[in-house]
Amino acid sequence: MTSLTLSRLHPLFYHLRVSQKRIGRMLSDRVSGVRFARQQQAPSFSFTCKKHQSLLRRKLGSSDPQLQENKIINLRIPSIDGLLIRPGETFSFWNRVGKTTKEKGYVEGLLLSQGEVRTGVGGGLCQLANLLFWMALHTPLEIVERHHHQFDPFPDDQRVLPFGSGASVFYNYVDLRLYNPTKQTFQLRVNLTDKHLKGAIYTDREWPLSYHLEERNHKFMRRGRKNYRRNEIWRLVIDKTTGKRTREELAIRNFSEVKYTLEEVPPTGPDYSG
Repeated sequence: MTSLTLSRLHPLFYHLRVSQKRIGRMLSDRVSGVRFARQQQAPSFSFTCKKHQSLLRRKLGSSDPQLQENKIINLRIPSIDGLLIRPGETFSFWNRVGKTTKEKGYVEGLLLSQGEVRTGVGGGLCQLANLLFWMALHTPLEIVERHHHQFDPFPDDQRVLPFGSGASVFYNYVDLRLYNPTKQTFQLRVNLTDKHLKGAIYTDREWPLSYHLEERNHKFMRRGRKNYRRNEIWRLVIDKTTGKRTREELAIRNFSEVKYTLEEVPPTGPDYSG
């Protein structure tokens, strides 16, 4: 019997497994020699790689709206704005954010865990990880670790990005990590307004390429009694000088169980290309 099966039988096994994985990640980081991005400074870079914003409040099924207000409280705590990712450095979401605790001011919010929507202290930080991941796809930063959600919990109410373009995070072993393989420095910018979580990635000099993300092969399907959703997100790399496409690459392939009710399973889903 695997530890995963045991963790489903009793909460004690689950918490023991989580503790084991967290200790394993801490030990691995200590011996890996990874140089984590740690330096912050006031905004000084003028070359924009990507800007994006996401709504702070959306209809999420029948979930309690107060949990979204709590999420906003949680999103204001992490200190990421102004962080530099210098050549050879790696941005780690959890290395930067740390463990979310009540002592730090975190409150109960929505979590996606063990195939279900739950509540937990620090819930809602996935929105920040989603923002950072989406912006990073428009830069030369290498995504060395990213986890996708195993299920699709809510219908597409005001969704502006393709399904499956986010990043799942769970302290500290389900991480988002971005490595800078270039000779340039990049800076992360993050702030909240009344309605949006806003972000941007800048660099210290003009980067010669731009990136365009395109959704392909989107489809809902049924297998047995369950509905699933799949798609692909391709990245097109464009030379800024010539305007020509230099290459295209499969960035993400998603296949997730749909947790909400579908009136019918259509052959294709909504179009988010562009």
